[in-house]
Amino acid sequence: MRLSTSALVLGAASSAMALQDQKVLGDPTSEPKVNFGLDTDFKSWAASLKDSFGELTADAKALWDEISLLAPDAMEAFQAQVKGVKAKKHSRKEDSHWDHVVKGADIQKLWVENESGESRRLLGGQLSNYNLRAKSVDPRKLRVDKVKQFSGYLDDDEKDKHLFYWFFESRNDPKNDPVILWLNGGPGCSSLTGLFFELGPASINEKIEIVNNPHAWNNNASVIFLDQPVNVGYSYGSGSVSDTVAAGKDVYALLTLFFHQFPEYSTQDFHIAGESYGGHYVPTFAAEILKHEDRNINLKSIAVGNGLTDEFTQYAYYRPMACGEGGYDAVLSESQCNAMDNALPRCQSLIKQCYDSESAWLCVPASIYCNNAFIGPYQQTGYNPYDIRSKCEDSGNLCYKGLGYITEYLNKPDVMEALGAEVSSYDSCNFDINRNFLMHGDWMKPIYRLVPSILEKIPVLIYAGDADFICNWLGNKAWTQALEWKHGDDFRATKEKDLTVGGRSYGNVISSHNLTWIQVYGAGHMTPTDEPEGSINFVNRWIAGEWVAK
Repeated sequence: MRLSTSALVLGAASSAMALQDQKVLGDPTSEPKVNFGLDTDFKSWAASLKDSFGELTADAKALWDEISLLAPDAMEAFQAQVKGVKAKKHSRKEDSHWDHVVKGADIQKLWVENESGESRRLLGGQLSNYNLRAKSVDPRKLRVDKVKQFSGYLDDDEKDKHLFYWFFESRNDPKNDPVILWLNGGPGCSSLTGLFFELGPASINEKIEIVNNPHAWNNNASVIFLDQPVNVGYSYGSGSVSDTVAAGKDVYALLTLFFHQFPEYSTQDFHIAGESYGGHYVPTFAAEILKHEDRNINLKSIAVGNGLTDEFTQYAYYRPMACGEGGYDAVLSESQCNAMDNALPRCQSLIKQCYDSESAWLCVPASIYCNNAFIGPYQQTGYNPYDIRSKCEDSGNLCYKGLGYITEYLNKPDVMEALGAEVSSYDSCNFDINRNFLMHGDWMKPIYRLVPSILEKIPVLIYAGDADFICNWLGNKAWTQALEWKHGDDFRATKEKDLTVGGRSYGNVISSHNLTWIQVYGAGHMTPTDEPEGSINFVNRWIAGEWVAK
């Protein structure tokens, strides 16, 4: 069974380039299948980037021509998929439907005086174009959990963006327990997948029934699950978000308005956690929050699971993981492994050009070439990209039948009504958004550069299930070890310690001066799914502040 590379998502890195019949890197000296040219669709796409990145230079054009020779099928697929993101069908409910409506313009008008008598806004940031709607979710109707819940939308009416969220109070002590924002990745995948498949209070079985999760992350923390960017999951709108930085502006506004409406949670510790493309999201969103001195978001730490954060380092570990050096049997032939070795220098040189310029003209070719060379061969094996131990069981649902159960549940009319969902249907992933991010160069951006300054202020946890291929543990451990920061030498010199729960070892940890790395044994991409007991163990220790620089 073959997967389209565009299906390698769910918080994961997905290439969005290749079609199911794509071939892996061909011989660059052979006659190319496709003679790359700037057709109408490409010109339209290129024109959309002109304001941000300037004209397509001769050097950049030469690079595009080179990649069309090295990866003709991938380039052809790219041209075929150049298109925008369609707004989801929806029907907006009247404000009277909601229990709370918060106007960002009203918050923008709130001023206070500092100790010197100088006036300043109570809360920083551009909030005037945002509003927040919230309603109480009756636990007796859906029976997902017994705790207090809210659902609703963040609205940017000016740009027609409407982001859906679902909040669950802690099962333990909501007046004192911390708050966690959970983000699935993609980009373009719903965080309700994380809710029902990984770490939320319940899962959905094959009979589309609710099943309690005893290892839910809201055992000792309140959790917000957010569908972002626009047109993911229950979110919708004609507005477009094409990069992680822009997405961060929306998330900052949502949190600011949410904590303004519900101040009882605003003074508690707040943490952001995310998966896969969350390796882009989480550091970027944290940086956006931390730059606002006047805020009501008590950010204390961030965590990324099986993330994509430093492509230059991480792409070097696709070959070792697929070729038997990551603790599991090889799934590729010796010749395929050698081809990956041969492709790595060019891949890394392209990524470095992207890092140096951060221009889509250079970042997109890096994505096309590298994904074709390193993800393409694996996808053709039929193995699950999220778990190297098994074949893909359901290609229509990202290799997991359980994701289909979740989609069926979230499309039930009574569920949508109880949550106030305003879209006509729910999809777990939106591949148009995935392509849109890639085509605007976001994929290969050097997000890791944000981490050292974040570490100066708050702790950072990087964890990975070690059976994942797509954002594998080898690459994640390598970039944390390679990171240049104030205490990098101390971190690299720190010995790993065993992690145990219930008398058994489930992983190991390295922690020094605010940076923590955790390897979780025998877990795939969705670590809490495969190792629920170990995951809630390290999460509880994380939010309790065990791995904080003293």
